[in-house]
Amino acid sequence: MDDVFSTYASAAPTLIARFEAISSQRMFAPVLDLLPAPPTRIADIGAGTGRDAAWFADRGHTVLAVEPVAELREAGRALHPSSSLVWLDDRLPKLAMVVRTRKRFDLVTLCAVWHHLDPGARRTALSALADIVAVGGMLIVSLRHGPEILGRPVFPVPPDETVAAAEAAGFALVRRIAADSIQDENRAAGVRWTWLALRKR
Repeated sequence: MDDVFSTYASAAPTLIARFEAISSQRMFAPVLDLLPAPPTRIADIGAGTGRDAAWFADRGHTVLAVEPVAELREAGRALHPSSSLVWLDDRLPKLAMVVRTRKRFDLVTLCAVWHHLDPGARRTALSALADIVAVGGMLIVSLRHGPEILGRPVFPVPPDETVAAAEAAGFALVRRIAADSIQDENRAAGVRWTWLALRKR
């Protein structure tokens, strides 16, 4: 993961504007009806510039934005000041600092993150995620399919494998849906997504 973080850090000046240009509502469209009504506790893992975290906070939720890349995290603090949004420097797969807080969240999101973890790291991550999602709470994960972009390492993310691993970690599948990329550049490159919504048993 250190290679991934360093690549994101180097590309941050370009990525910040690109990330912020994306509509959170449009991106979450495949699972929009499953998002909890405010007020709830939400953790956005791999929050980037905090675009989605701030969107949740603006809707009345209390949000923890977890982002390990300092350049993105600090940009997010500046772009999205909010008393309902707290930032934390922590990283997958262990999420050691989040787990240590012993807080439980009604919704945990991992958007455009899972493909950076190899299968072993994913199993570790799901164990940590099971610790932080409240019973009855929702875990939403987007799985990226397609070529590498900007040299960031990626691993294949077979949806069946992810669902099976999540079920073994204590989650039940609520929705699995395929979606095209909402970014023109990614769509032209053949990038597509599978969205998974999983409820903690």
